[in-house]
Amino acid sequence: MDNASQSVGRRSHFVQSLLDLLERVEYRPVTFSEDLEEIYRLRYEAYRREGFIPADESRRCADELDEVPNVYPIGVYLDGRLVSSLRIHHVTAEHRYSAGMWAYPDIVGPMIDKGIEFVDPSRFTTDFDISQEYPALMYLTLRLGVMASDYFGADYCLQVVRPEHGPFYRRTFFSEPLAETRAYEGLSFAVQLYGSHVPETLGKIYRRHPFFMSTRTEQRLMFQRDAGQLRPLTVLPTARFVHPDLDGRPVPA
Repeated sequence: MDNASQSVGRRSHFVQSLLDLLERVEYRPVTFSEDLEEIYRLRYEAYRREGFIPADESRRCADELDEVPNVYPIGVYLDGRLVSSLRIHHVTAEHRYSAGMWAYPDIVGPMIDKGIEFVDPSRFTTDFDISQEYPALMYLTLRLGVMASDYFGADYCLQVVRPEHGPFYRRTFFSEPLAETRAYEGLSFAVQLYGSHVPETLGKIYRRHPFFMSTRTEQRLMFQRDAGQLRPLTVLPTARFVHPDLDGRPVPA
């Protein structure tokens, strides 16, 4: 077997393993305080393990960005157990709250003033033991940011990440650095602002990583907020239903 065939084989195996794991995953948009507290505890354990935050008797990690009107906290459950979480902010001229705006107001603020809208995923956290057993969990969690970028029609998806993680976001989301490294309040490590220009990169992301795809129905269940309508307790991934040949763009459902 030549090198090209081996590369294709490895990629196909990687994609298939992710799709198989998706069968056991469910997403839960947080609607109850008990679920939110569970996410705060997961964050705390993950950050304390790495020494990123000081010890706290409450054993929870939260900040004011968890309480703003444009926040979407989501838990990722594997076989019914919370194993990772992601906090997403949809940033507009009306609602300017997000991790990127917090750390880089001088960069993000003027862009918002020009009418640019963002999706800003942050507080990406995983259960350490589960992440060691299932490395693909990282992709299935970050899939939520891609889904939000598509649903909201964002101009950019921001990433406030540790500088050493920048190459991953370049490879996976075609992101580019937007600003220099800075301190982030409450954390012991520095961060850097990256951004993926959604109209330019979304199609490339889907073609390279088809497991990021989702139907419009899944997107609406995750992010649509209608007055007086209850949000679903559980949202099942739909990647398998939008690309029978593991390629192309999602189709409306």
